[in-house]
Amino acid sequence: MNVQTSHLVGLIGSGIDGSLSPAMHEQEAWQLGLNYVYRRIDLAALKLDVSALPDLLVAAERMGYNGLNITYPCKQHVIALLDELSDDARALGAVNTVLLKDGRRIGHNTDGSGFARAFKRGLPDVSLDNVVQLGAGGAGAAVAHAALTMGARTFTVFDVEPARAATLADHLQTRFPEALVKSGGSLPDAMAGATGLIHATPVGMAKLPGMPLPAELLHSGMWVADVVYFPIRTALLQAAEAAGCRTLSGGGMAVYQAVDAFRLFTGLEPDAERMFTHFQSLLK
Repeated sequence: MNVQTSHLVGLIGSGIDGSLSPAMHEQEAWQLGLNYVYRRIDLAALKLDVSALPDLLVAAERMGYNGLNITYPCKQHVIALLDELSDDARALGAVNTVLLKDGRRIGHNTDGSGFARAFKRGLPDVSLDNVVQLGAGGAGAAVAHAALTMGARTFTVFDVEPARAATLADHLQTRFPEALVKSGGSLPDAMAGATGLIHATPVGMAKLPGMPLPAELLHSGMWVADVVYFPIRTALLQAAEAAGCRTLSGGGMAVYQAVDAFRLFTGLEPDAERMFTHFQSLLK
């Protein structure tokens, strides 16, 4: 089998100047003897919004990109611009990886698998009996699917757009009939009985600092998993630790979704532990 040794890939999103994806991908490619360039395409820096996606995809194709990672706020908007979706991307209604191959755009989602692997590593023995999730966007859909696949029994979704949370809950209930999936209601009541909290909104990122919920709703009987990794210790995780919660940062998900994306881009198997170790060194 002939393995392509030169790759050009990129990341499309807003406010991504702090992303560690370029460093993770390029370092692993170097270890495997590949010529590999990973570029950030930052909508905020370019003063663009999601309406620029069609032009950006065409430009990437013309410049010979092999693929693109897609992040906030583009994971759902990009779907209409693709020729094909993987089963996971179709089920989740969100795409974080696009292969540009033979004139076709093929969408994948590695967020769910990345979150599941990170969760099993960082919180292997916690209860999934009653999980609350904040956020029903692209990342939220992926991590919710992962949590239910791992065995969440009662799952409640909240979002700043209640209709979006309701749509996701209905979709998940259909896919996971053995669980109880719902949306909205009283957040304090849901948190009081929760065994775990998943945070999947942009709140807490360096560009959008703050807390996604009142700190007093956190309690020691729950774990807290955040998908945000820049900063690695968000205000939410600091408050959760102060409340006695076990916590999981977004770092593991960032690594393992990158592992799966790298495999899709190159057709080669990256060393996941080596990428995890490298990621940790980048945080110091």
